[in-house]
Amino acid sequence: MPTDPPDSRDAAAWSPLDSDGWYAARNATTALRDALVNAGLEKDFPYLRAELNAFGHGLVELGRVSPGTAERLAELLRLALDHGFARDHEEPTSPTTIEEHQGRT
Repeated sequence: MPTDPPDSRDAAAWSPLDSDGWYAARNATTALRDALVNAGLEKDFPYLRAELNAFGHGLVELGRVSPGTAERLAELLRLALDHGFARDHEEPTSPTTIEEHQGRT
């Protein structure tokens, strides 16, 4: 409105780059992408991407995969569980994910 200060923002000026959800989704997607590359599955997840829903919550879209890819992913998860990655493993927060990822070379 004409009486509003020039720097005030309304819903139409909202940007996903202003959202913590976007950065959390992007960092989680990057971490998953790196793990999939290490497992040789980089071509099997063509729809992998970071998104925001209408409420600004970050989401990781895995997309559709072939039955063979799903079986390979299930086997990798079984191996992780067999080697001590417990179901009650505490999820890292976004800053931890960012710190881990930035530390890689």
